[in-house]
Amino acid sequence: MKKEAILHIPLSQYAYAEDECTLVIRLRAAKGDLKTCDVYYGDRVDPKPEIRTWQIRMERVASDDLYDYFEAKIKDRYRRICYYFLLDDEETQIYYCERGFCDTIVCSRTEYFQFPYIRREDIQAVPRWTKNLVMYHIFPDSFASGYRSLTGEGRCTSVKNASGEECRSETKLGGTLRGVRENLDYLSELGINCIYLNPLFAANSYHKYDTIDYFSIDPCFGTLADVKELVQDCHGRGIRVLFDGVFNHCGPDFFAFRDVLKKGRDSKYYNWFYDMPEPIRYEDPPNYEAFAYVKEMPKLNTGNREVEDYLIRVGTYWIQEADIDGWRLDVANEVNHGFWRHFRSAVRQVRPDAFLIGEIWEDSGCWLLGDQFDSTMNYRFSYLCKDFFAERTMSVSEFDAQMIRMIYRYPSPVALAQMNFLDSHDIPRFLSACHGDRRRLELALFYLMTAYGIPSIFYGDEYCIEGVTEQEYRRAMPWETGDSLVIKLRDWITLRKSHSALCTGSYRSVRCRDKDGIYVFLREDETERVLVLLNNSDAEFSCRDSFWQDIEKQIDGSVENREKQIEAMTGMVIAITEYSPDGTQSLS
Repeated sequence: MKKEAILHIPLSQYAYAEDECTLVIRLRAAKGDLKTCDVYYGDRVDPKPEIRTWQIRMERVASDDLYDYFEAKIKDRYRRICYYFLLDDEETQIYYCERGFCDTIVCSRTEYFQFPYIRREDIQAVPRWTKNLVMYHIFPDSFASGYRSLTGEGRCTSVKNASGEECRSETKLGGTLRGVRENLDYLSELGINCIYLNPLFAANSYHKYDTIDYFSIDPCFGTLADVKELVQDCHGRGIRVLFDGVFNHCGPDFFAFRDVLKKGRDSKYYNWFYDMPEPIRYEDPPNYEAFAYVKEMPKLNTGNREVEDYLIRVGTYWIQEADIDGWRLDVANEVNHGFWRHFRSAVRQVRPDAFLIGEIWEDSGCWLLGDQFDSTMNYRFSYLCKDFFAERTMSVSEFDAQMIRMIYRYPSPVALAQMNFLDSHDIPRFLSACHGDRRRLELALFYLMTAYGIPSIFYGDEYCIEGVTEQEYRRAMPWETGDSLVIKLRDWITLRKSHSALCTGSYRSVRCRDKDGIYVFLREDETERVLVLLNNSDAEFSCRDSFWQDIEKQIDGSVENREKQIEAMTGMVIAITEYSPDGTQSLS
């Protein structure tokens, strides 16, 4: 038995409460090493001297290239639970507990693994309305200024900061809030039920990440009334709205920074900024802390109570004033954890079902414990899709293994809420990574709609926008072109929404044929099971009876609608008949 590969961590993605009566227990082991894995659990405060335990056979729910993942759900009346494992590799049986590995369990219950108490406050409460979301990510300046149109002409205007000082604001392409509002019918028909808007607040640059005033809408985009009308119209169509919160840093014309530039240490806002030196040199690069060494983006000291209170007022103000549904939070991994805990608590008091997404590009476990964010931007997903679909530098089995590892790094409710995307306002367009091959983009979009997590589409991907540089991938929405994937994307969004298993079901690989580029995985919930088949190759794949028989053996079920072939660079979803009679729906 490969003991060095075995891993269980209490109070983590390996042990978490799904609800007040359900505890999910996971264990990792070397791939193919264990024949069986059982968990024994009991009441950790059982009044009897010798604790009574119950046994559950754990299911191997997933495998990546190195490990198997076992899982069991403890559904019982106990709130205080202790537990240990019995591992069997056909040659030996070993117990595994907090103390480590042993041949027999002789230690006391206090040396078992512990889940001290299932408290409702600590259960990761991702808002229920996120379970069937399909997001649309809008870069306001580049989207629309009118019905199916964008002027393409930038604006420059004067705006005052909170101290009444005149400042300059500009845009490049003329997008407005009214333009977004006039195209809500397009988003509704596409099937979108949530939009995420890049920053709208008064700022100097076209991207609006250098905030002048957090409490006013940039006049280049519109007014407070425009925001209220937009959110109201969105809600009338069943579309949620997320704002972009830039709280790690501000802009050069933010009232507090201007005061510090003028007065230095004598400014009452001097400690509003992180490690501000004396004297201050506003130059490239600056001698003060700033986002990515950009002098126009000085870093706020979110550990300062006054700054914390100010920014929390921003977070609650826009929920109360404009009725937004949550926040995407910029550079979240460079802000102190205490600030996010307080921010979440304050926002949730105003809107208990507010959705909070952190911009964190790496693994984000310490931000996703239920006390800070509900979700993060899942850049790992975009990287894997780029390697597999766009550049084809990754085999089917490698892609599957990496996806499984990605999913099992978090508890299921958190993994299901991750914001999946192919590209964003910060990285090149996916079609450019595909070298212009639209079939690869199509297959990746199809996978996005069938994958584990919340799908998000960056504006214009459905119109095949390309771009490698910032100016290119933030280019104008090409409303006038007739060449688009709109109809196909609408069908795939409809497909996702018509199957609950695609929205909230588990994810299990079924077949990986590296030589043929064939990938088959199963999505399953309590009401249905659906197979997803992808052909990520340039050749048609003929589905022989043996192919389907092998799949049926893997899923322990029957597939009546057996397709004869899978066209090159296409995918399909097959509803397994004993769960749903819907039959087959094809990508093409």
